[in-house]
Amino acid sequence: MPDTYNYDVLVIGAGPGGYVAAIRAAQLGLKTACVEARETLGGTCLNVGCIPSKAMLHASEYFDAAANGAMAKMGVKVTPELDLDTMHGQRRDAVKQLTGGIEFLFKKNKVTWLKGRASFTDPNTLQVGDQTVTAKNIVIATGSSVTPLPGVEVDQQVVVDSTGALELAKVPEHLVVIGGGVIGLELGSVWRRLGAKVTVVEYLDQILPGFDGDVRKEANRIFKKQGMEYRLGTKVTGVTVQGGKASVAVEPAKGGEGETLQADAVLVSIGRRPNTDGLGLDKIGLAPNARGQIETDHDFRTAVEGVWAIGDVIPGLMLAHKAEDEGIAVAENIAGQHGIVNHDVIPSVVYTWPEIAGVGLTEEAARERGEIKVGKFPMAGNSRAKTNHEPDGFVKIIADATTDRVLGVWAIASVAGTMIAQAAQAMEFGATSEDIAYTCHAHPTHSEAIKEAAMAVRGKAIHV
Repeated sequence: MPDTYNYDVLVIGAGPGGYVAAIRAAQLGLKTACVEARETLGGTCLNVGCIPSKAMLHASEYFDAAANGAMAKMGVKVTPELDLDTMHGQRRDAVKQLTGGIEFLFKKNKVTWLKGRASFTDPNTLQVGDQTVTAKNIVIATGSSVTPLPGVEVDQQVVVDSTGALELAKVPEHLVVIGGGVIGLELGSVWRRLGAKVTVVEYLDQILPGFDGDVRKEANRIFKKQGMEYRLGTKVTGVTVQGGKASVAVEPAKGGEGETLQADAVLVSIGRRPNTDGLGLDKIGLAPNARGQIETDHDFRTAVEGVWAIGDVIPGLMLAHKAEDEGIAVAENIAGQHGIVNHDVIPSVVYTWPEIAGVGLTEEAARERGEIKVGKFPMAGNSRAKTNHEPDGFVKIIADATTDRVLGVWAIASVAGTMIAQAAQAMEFGATSEDIAYTCHAHPTHSEAIKEAAMAVRGKAIHV
């Protein structure tokens, strides 16, 4: 390293992509620092995203199972009492432990944490607070933030974003969720289980944009059965707050007569946008694309020598595990190794009940590319799901009609998020439906449904 540089690698952002990139770079012998303005490491995911939302989802599942009679049907009779303060407490404790764990890993791997916000002065120089820092390689891993809804002010009291929805001090009588995507459905599920009436307003005619069509329809049916209400094909034209209540003005997306929904809380959840403001990209001649993303090549290099980018700030799925894999890859590429990420095989998971997961192509996208074969197996036919009283959902496998290579796998099941790992691994190594069908699966497990779906592709399913 030339004496003119303070570091070999300087990572901007300590979210899942950034902290992983920093740790991996340090493991590879590179002098590394990571810039982070939060008081704790881990970014949105660990602080106000993936981790705390899962803590609330898990706790609310217990409450719901006790309150809706599911436990009583299995001979466990209880009368639940909600202690929301304690539920919030265990959420905060999980966050504290995991963010503290990242700080420990930084110290263990000798990664320097530079506290503050970073802005470029040139391609190898950053201003971080009142100090100037130089690096041979700089990795932009600044993540994303909530997309605002024009004309709707988030006050984090009555009108909240995903962060505020985790901190509600009481269960709202009526929660209106604007957006039927992953985050809206997960957080809407939390408060529905705890007793709120939940209405999801979605501009499109189905929930879960981008997911397989069969999955979207089945998820719609399941959540409706659970008590979640929908206003599909509907747009929000305004939200006003008065006296601690919200009035949500809506109208048909295709035009028509409007109406007003009254709510105790409103969750704005219409997506996320890359964080590039304040980085000083113009000073190094780097301009975001039309969607605000930073373009990179296959190795995560930007158009500026020595500047790299990963995670939510670049094109692709905005998922923590994608960012993590890219963090490892970019560090290895900087070190002269060959780091790669197969963006065609990145699973997506919705942590509702049941969970929803998918990897690869939807059936609709696969059909546009050519002839395919499709196999489905209902979870009602799976012995473990049956004994666990979890009959909803299915596994669906899409394969190329000629080569039998698996193109996509979609599942709705209580543990779909765990099951999908097998599908992703199979696809990573070019598996066919026959490969999966003739792999012995332990019995009784939910994963046997993947085997049965693969057999269905071949017209040989046994338990249907």
